[in-house]
Amino acid sequence: MERRISGHTRLLALIGSPVDHSGSPAMYNYSFEKLGLDYAYVAFDVKVEEVADAIAAMKTLKMRGLNVTMPCKIEAAKYMDELSTAAQIIGAVNTVVNDDGKLTGHITDGEGFVNNLRDHDVDVKDKKITIIGGGGAATAIQVQCAIDGARELSIFKRKDASFARTLEIADKIRLSVPDCVVNVFDTADASKLTAEILDSDILVNGTIVGMKPMDNESPVKDLSAFHKELIVCDIVYNPQETKLLREAKEAGCKCIGGKGMLLWQGVSAFKLFTGKDMPVEEVKALYFSS
Repeated sequence: MERRISGHTRLLALIGSPVDHSGSPAMYNYSFEKLGLDYAYVAFDVKVEEVADAIAAMKTLKMRGLNVTMPCKIEAAKYMDELSTAAQIIGAVNTVVNDDGKLTGHITDGEGFVNNLRDHDVDVKDKKITIIGGGGAATAIQVQCAIDGARELSIFKRKDASFARTLEIADKIRLSVPDCVVNVFDTADASKLTAEILDSDILVNGTIVGMKPMDNESPVKDLSAFHKELIVCDIVYNPQETKLLREAKEAGCKCIGGKGMLLWQGVSAFKLFTGKDMPVEEVKALYFSS
C-alpha cells in the first residue's frame, strides 16, 4: 500500500466508536489497489461529542468522504448540506460524500440488505415483509424495502422509550412511499407476530437477538410461524447461522445470513465515493467466504 501513496492520494475514513474491529479498511484499500484508484482508507475512533470536529476536519483536509458507524450516525446527519431520500426519512447517515465542500449524507445499510437478498436471487418488490426491530439497521431496512417496492411492511418493536420513533418513521415511509402499506405492532403480541409471519413472504430479524452472547435465543418462539415459502433473513453475522436461521432452515425455509449485508452496504458506499464498482467477487472471496 505504501508504494501507491502519493501527494495526490485522497483520504477516506470510517468514524465511530469502537472501530478497531472494522474490516472496512482492508476491504476498501484492497479495492483501491485492485482498480488502480488513488485513495487510502483509515479508521478513526470518534465519540458522538467529537462528530462536529471530525466533519469540520474532513472539510479542512478536503477528504473525499466518510463512513459513519455507531454511535455517530444520527449526529453526523445534522451537519449535511443534503440528504438522500432514505437518510432524510431515517435522520441518520452512514456515508458522507464531500463534493468540493458540499456534504451529502446517505444511508447504505438498507441498500446493503436489499442487494444481499438480490445476490441470493430474492427481490423485495411486491413482497410482504415482517421486520422485527426498530433500531438503526432495522429502520434502514424498512425504509429501503419500501423505496424498492415492497407491498407491505409489518414492523414489530418493543414498546419502550423508542417506540414513538418507530411510529414516526412509519408515518414518514407512508408519506414518501404511499403505495407501501406500513403497520407497527408490539413485539410482545406473540400471536400477532405469528399471524403476520404466516402471511409474509420475507421475515427479517433486525435486532441483536441471536448475537453472542444471546446465541441461544431467537426472536421467534412459535415455530409454527415458519412456512416453506418464507424467506428468513438475519442481520446478525456472529454466529453466521443464528438459532432463528437454524430453526427456519429445519422448517424448510430459505435462509439468508447477515454477513453479506456488510459487504453490500460497503459496495454502495464505494460507488458513491469513487463512481466505480467495487470488485465484489474478489472482495467476497477474500473477506467474506469463511
